[in-house]
Amino acid sequence: MRSFSMRAAGIWSLTWIACALIFAGMLWVYFFYTATPAIAQQKFLEFLTGYLIEKSLSIDNLFAFYMVFHYFRIPIDYQRRVLVYGIGCAVIMRLLLILLGVWLVSQFHWVLYLLGLFLLVSGVKMLFLARREQDLKDSIILQWLQKHLRLTKELHANKFFVRHGGLLYFTPLFLALILVEVSDLVFALDSIPAIFAVTQDPLIVWTANIFAILGLRALYFLLAQMADRFALLKYGVAFIIIFVGVKMLIEPWIVIPLLFSLGVVIGVLGLFILVNILLLRRVRG
Repeated sequence: MRSFSMRAAGIWSLTWIACALIFAGMLWVYFFYTATPAIAQQKFLEFLTGYLIEKSLSIDNLFAFYMVFHYFRIPIDYQRRVLVYGIGCAVIMRLLLILLGVWLVSQFHWVLYLLGLFLLVSGVKMLFLARREQDLKDSIILQWLQKHLRLTKELHANKFFVRHGGLLYFTPLFLALILVEVSDLVFALDSIPAIFAVTQDPLIVWTANIFAILGLRALYFLLAQMADRFALLKYGVAFIIIFVGVKMLIEPWIVIPLLFSLGVVIGVLGLFILVNILLLRRVRG
């Protein structure tokens, strides 16, 4: 069963990536015939770079999902339900954040430099805290929910709430859903500012985010079974965030080409995946 689910997750992950690449090609064709070849290439690179940044940042988010499900001991069949609701809410939430971000940047250009500084600090913090394992017991949100909600001690199939004695009780599956949503909100505050370093075009920002999010469920089930092979990717994600933050801060003096940014993102991800594989082979002899 494990090999089948892993194979299916891999196929679906590749399918969503292929859909994103097809959309990038459609963007290029559209702008090639409605504008100029230069604009077509520009929009193609903007989408591809933005998509890869969003996809790479989502990897760290998936590790947070894994930690939540592991803490509550949620069976894999119920994890699917949580992720369906979680990703659906994430699409709406990111749309609102993107619209807010586009409006702020259009009205106050200096907001980009604040976002760049925020990403730089966030990336450095992530780099030095990548090895720290968070304990959900210390989560303020979880403590508040446990204090203010009537909760069942055990799961009740795939239900988020049940009734006992005429009273409404929430299940651990509901707590997992809330923490997944909060986790996505926290990571959205990193990923959405990051794509503004590439483009402020609402269409590109929105579609790059959506294509990155739509493949999250399949990618999660793939990474969940190969977590040890991707442990070092957290450091790669931190370096990407730092690079994007620096790019935004130095933009008034040094403009980093999109092609170079795309190369950095691909290079960092490839390097850390390769190093992780080599270290695992060395450990396993």
